[in-house]
Amino acid sequence: MLSTTEIFAPIQEGLTRVEARLTSQANDRFPFLSNALVHVYETSGKRFRPALTLLAADFHPHDGVKVEIMATAVELLHIATLIHDDTIDSSNFRRGKETLSSMWGRNVAVLVGDYIFASSATFVCDTGHVGVIRRFSETIMDLSSGELRELVGTFSCDQTVDGYYKRIYEKTASLFSTSGESGAILSGASAEQAQALKEFSCELGMAFQMVDDILDFEGTEKEIGKPVGSDLSQGILTLPAFIAMERYPKENPVSRFFDEPENADLLAKAVDMVQQPSIIDSAYAIAGERCARARGLLLTLPKNDSRDSLEELLAQVLERRS
Repeated sequence: MLSTTEIFAPIQEGLTRVEARLTSQANDRFPFLSNALVHVYETSGKRFRPALTLLAADFHPHDGVKVEIMATAVELLHIATLIHDDTIDSSNFRRGKETLSSMWGRNVAVLVGDYIFASSATFVCDTGHVGVIRRFSETIMDLSSGELRELVGTFSCDQTVDGYYKRIYEKTASLFSTSGESGAILSGASAEQAQALKEFSCELGMAFQMVDDILDFEGTEKEIGKPVGSDLSQGILTLPAFIAMERYPKENPVSRFFDEPENADLLAKAVDMVQQPSIIDSAYAIAGERCARARGLLLTLPKNDSRDSLEELLAQVLERRS
């Protein structure tokens, strides 16, 4: 499997300029805010979403400035949602490092998250494309709706797999979808290419979140940066848990744990059940189906280095360990 650096090689110069925009924004503020921004930018991940924007733009000749501005906006929006998610979930660590709310308290975390949300909006306005600005605003609505959907469903077994798919679309795949679609639109790609890249990015985002949910049970605490079974311990049902509950409807430790959320023994039994290899394999198979759909959409696009990178990105999503 190629490394992220190798996959992003066709757009590495653009990613470097995106990173410079993030760094510049952090350096322009008063010391406390600058330190907070630098901390979250350094712990926010592998830049999948801005890379997707840049790669999606590479199927049509274009001026890269607006696409890079959009890629920056996409990453800022992602970072803001991570801060708010960590604050709502009372998470102490993100990728093995302390969260803002753990370091400086919930009030600071909310305000820094709000600041970054607003920053993302100023960047997307600089693209000057009303359709992209509207889609970006709709994505913020989706992200908030998904978080609310998850919050009100905690410790409830009265949920469906279809509801789970809707939730992870809103919380994760909506931003992936917007990342790819906006890159294509701002590059001047045809409506057909923009639609294909939008759908590809959505399927990629769905698979990404499914694998993230699988790793919550299959990974190690060192790999995923949080305790194994963390979602379930917080009353959140994800794909592996839904599969386990469907296979073992009677005397299911998940539902029993949700009735007694302080019972550590029931949590351990629930996690053990979900960790069964056959359940994990079934969850990966569903994520693989999403990647197969995404790969089919890629084949409708002209072959170039960026298409190859997008295909490699699918493989990395399925095989990643963090």
